[in-house]
Amino acid sequence: MDRKLIIGTRGSDLALWQAHFVQDSLAAIGITADLKIIKTQGDRVLHLSLDKLEGKGFFTKELEEELLAGTIDLAVHSHKDLPTENPPGLIIAAVPDREDASELLLILKDCVDVHQKLSVKYGGIVGTSSNRRKAQLLAYRPDLDIKDLRGNVPTRVNKLREENYDAIMLAKAGVHRLGLDLSEFHVEELTPTELVPAPAQGALAIQIRESDNELFNALQPMNRPEVVEQLAVERAVLKLFGGGCHMPLGCYCTKEDGLFQVFTSKADESEDFPDRLFLEAPTTEGLAQKVVAFFDKDRVFPKKVFITRELSENSYFRKSLEKHDIEVEARSLIRTVPVITKLDNYILKNVDWIFFSSKNAVEYFFNLEPLLPKKVKFGVMGSGSEDMLRRKGHFVDYTGIGVDTADVAADFAAIANGKIVLFPSAKDSLRSIQQGLSPDTRIIDLPVYETIQEENPVQSGAEILVFTSPSNVEAYFEKNLLHPDQQVIAIGKSTGKKLEETGVKYTLPYSPDETGLAEAVFGIGS
Repeated sequence: MDRKLIIGTRGSDLALWQAHFVQDSLAAIGITADLKIIKTQGDRVLHLSLDKLEGKGFFTKELEEELLAGTIDLAVHSHKDLPTENPPGLIIAAVPDREDASELLLILKDCVDVHQKLSVKYGGIVGTSSNRRKAQLLAYRPDLDIKDLRGNVPTRVNKLREENYDAIMLAKAGVHRLGLDLSEFHVEELTPTELVPAPAQGALAIQIRESDNELFNALQPMNRPEVVEQLAVERAVLKLFGGGCHMPLGCYCTKEDGLFQVFTSKADESEDFPDRLFLEAPTTEGLAQKVVAFFDKDRVFPKKVFITRELSENSYFRKSLEKHDIEVEARSLIRTVPVITKLDNYILKNVDWIFFSSKNAVEYFFNLEPLLPKKVKFGVMGSGSEDMLRRKGHFVDYTGIGVDTADVAADFAAIANGKIVLFPSAKDSLRSIQQGLSPDTRIIDLPVYETIQEENPVQSGAEILVFTSPSNVEAYFEKNLLHPDQQVIAIGKSTGKKLEETGVKYTLPYSPDETGLAEAVFGIGS
């Protein structure tokens, strides 16, 4: 291409990084371009929250107008800022590789409380301008005080630095692109499966005039069709809901083992408890429509759900069901008792890691009042064990995510092989994580509790049965049968295997925690 291009961009540090990235990518294929900075409505009006601004395209409209007028050749956008439809005459010509779509929670170090989920002190002030983030944060931590936060990324970080807030939430992609030093803060990363990002978060969009075929062809080396395919699902969900950036909607699509996985979080208002859904499909065809159908206002929910676990009144799972007037029958079919009452602290002397596979293991281990080595690290399976470890006053160094313990074992082995690892656990535990470690890893098994089954557990008439451990499956089906109309959810693969031995079909949630269980119940057809 002989002509020199003009790239239109907003003037924030992040927008300029994105524009320079495109400029450099073009230079790498022999195309020169200059930048033109254009101010948008979103840049000019900083005293109002985004949901108070009129219209759509707060950060894109002015760039699109200059494209149509021919004063710029291409516009570089944060993809999530774009309305779901291009103005007539404009197209998205290329979407480069997507950055990590996770969120970062930046917390002032004197406002950190390890005992709390997300580590922000009780009643802490958290800054965000996103209704989506607000709804999901309050679902996890209803005690938080969410305050509006506007401005570019460095401005937001400075507002935290000036102690206007106790914590703020930012997209990881922007922080990473700007290379910001966050060492003065406590930083917690929330993956897209924990806090569902905005549709197209972390992706760039290069927009051009539809008639500019020469430029379209020149941009194709930068385009990633697999990213385009996944973003199309997220943006189709947004479009079908008729929403803009103020809607409390999160949607994230990825591809794993040949299947498209879609995570969705949606609330009506930012203060409402959001519904969560996880779907898998071999193709994206009709996938967005399937997602939206589950959120139909006229959908019929089950009247009762049974779960083999005691639940507190503030339990995430309980609140997700009671929102839809679903009765919760929560009772464990097993009880636990300690195996030992005194710990020989000598076995802890040289331990590098302590790994917990259950909340009970955490509880019974710390009841022994262990004298921990100074530099010991903690690994856990799932967020339930992590929350329990926090209550004991300790941060987690590794959290196993997902329902397949073999995958978690392989993941943990990559950082723990060759070390000394202590496994407080149930007597006669399956030792799933231990089996994934190398022979040069010293494994210390420490049974700290055992499970005792309840005799003759009462059968449940609930439409959905949720089993939270193999022991509970064993206890329930020793005397009870499954009713033909009942559907079953297993918290993880070990529980699922026990159900398979019993001949019971089941649904497996994406993650073995209360959020995953809530997604699984919501994803069972009405």
